[in-house]
Amino acid sequence: MLRSLTLCNDAFMETSNKITGESIMANVMNAFGTATERAVAKPAVAPVARKKAEGKSAQPRHPAVAPVRISALYGHNPKQNQLLNALPDEDFERLLPHLEFISMPFDMTVCEAETQMNHVYFLTSSVVSLLYETRDGASAEIAVIGNEGIVGVTLFMGGGASPNRAVVKSAGYGFRLKASVFMEEFRRGGALQQSLLRYTNALIAQMSHTAVCNRHHNVMQQLCRWLLLTLDRLPSNEMAVSQGLIATMLGVRRESVTEAAGKLQDEGMIQYRRGHITVMDRVGLESRACECYAGVKKEYDRLKCSHAKQK
Repeated sequence: MLRSLTLCNDAFMETSNKITGESIMANVMNAFGTATERAVAKPAVAPVARKKAEGKSAQPRHPAVAPVRISALYGHNPKQNQLLNALPDEDFERLLPHLEFISMPFDMTVCEAETQMNHVYFLTSSVVSLLYETRDGASAEIAVIGNEGIVGVTLFMGGGASPNRAVVKSAGYGFRLKASVFMEEFRRGGALQQSLLRYTNALIAQMSHTAVCNRHHNVMQQLCRWLLLTLDRLPSNEMAVSQGLIATMLGVRRESVTEAAGKLQDEGMIQYRRGHITVMDRVGLESRACECYAGVKKEYDRLKCSHAKQK
């Protein structure tokens, strides 16, 4: 039986190596992988104790599926990430052999604060929150990242260790790339570098608007902004999230979120059931949100336009 599976896998590998561009697909479960391959595969991310010692390698605390080379998978496309999709074919194919497909479950820690990152993460269907945590354990979300970007901008911005903790708030998938390979491509000064610098500008704009919003706007406005930014990075109008998690992300009391969410539900803008929120009236949410959401959206729309011109 094992011999038959191995022969099938070899045949599939020969065929898949010829596939490029949009036809390159991946799947969480590799139907053609052998038991031997899975036994020797290293985990994509190893669980470690949460330490903040300077220079400590950044590793998620939750294990993900073993990294699998794209050529050996089907069913998932790395070009679902907008940064990878914007690359010229030549640049994309240069990175392709080094991309590793990983599962990113809810609450997985992608990196800890004050740690060095060994990989960058190109998100495809997952959503990650960047959190700033105080010494007493309090935290607040300073930015949200989806398939428009990556986790790991500190690598090319010269900061070294990550100043924030990155946590998956919506489960999905992504592709990771070793820091050394990533930096080699960045230093070429080509399309990837240009796209990353434009993306970082949009990310900084989001952080700036979030800081102002958390200080000067009420909980209702903050909640609407948070829901819209999360919704922009999801494939549907439903999100799996609790009011307690939203309160943590906004850095406010849970009771305040419960009250604001109740008003939105009474007005027919959302439907809430335990652990799930469905947005029923996006236009209504936008009207209740402060100008911060429009400012952030404007920057990311500008980023998408630059990607289109680059292609």
